[in-house]
Amino acid sequence: MSMFKKLLASVGIGSAQVDARLEQDSLIPGDMVRGEVHIKGGDVAQEIDEIYMYVVTHYEREINDTKTKEECTLVKYRLSERVQLKPKEETVLPFAFQLPYETPLTMGRQPVYLRTGLDIKNAIDPGDSDFIEVRPHPLMSKVLDAVQQIGFQLYKVDCEYNRHLGRKHPFVQEFEFRPTGPYRSQLEELEVVFYLRDGELEVLLELDKRARGFMGSFEEAFNLDERYIRFRLTNADVNKHTHVIAEAIEALIKQQLR
Repeated sequence: MSMFKKLLASVGIGSAQVDARLEQDSLIPGDMVRGEVHIKGGDVAQEIDEIYMYVVTHYEREINDTKTKEECTLVKYRLSERVQLKPKEETVLPFAFQLPYETPLTMGRQPVYLRTGLDIKNAIDPGDSDFIEVRPHPLMSKVLDAVQQIGFQLYKVDCEYNRHLGRKHPFVQEFEFRPTGPYRSQLEELEVVFYLRDGELEVLLELDKRARGFMGSFEEAFNLDERYIRFRLTNADVNKHTHVIAEAIEALIKQQLR
């Protein structure tokens, strides 16, 4: 009977179970992720080589004109090393780790989740996934509000494969705006990319200019109509009024459009 139970446990039947319980499931990049992992033994004793937690998201990649979803692990956190779990034994492991600054915001349909798992030799590894909400950092909110204040409307947020602009990971999260005010005659769209670090936010603005005449079509064909603007904000800027940030961004855009 014992051998039969071991056989069942090796294919996941009657094996150990894992359940991650978060203190908070709504966070901003850089926050501490805190909680407990509850583990319950199965029908037989099992040796767990490792208990881990991943922060996972997805991004789009276009290959041969076909868009595919790819998974990206932002960080792997080891909760514990080898554990001997007795049948039906219950154990609780507290955890705390920092949500990476590069974690995308869960705006639109962008998923971010924590995947908890047990690494058990010669068995299907039991796991648990918990979706979390990732809200904008206050500096990000300042920029997003400021861009809308000068006449742009957010219409799309997604994570796209981009080795050129991506840093630690092969994608960037793009916030795409369409002009609704005075810039409608000059710009097709404005894209915003954030690079958050401790105490600082680097912002990349990509201006997609409207094509005008032959030279405009030529520039558009070779992506020469796109212009980039970079600037930085620090934690000292959090207390500035949004209109001050908006005026600074508008000045940069006007300078680039001259």
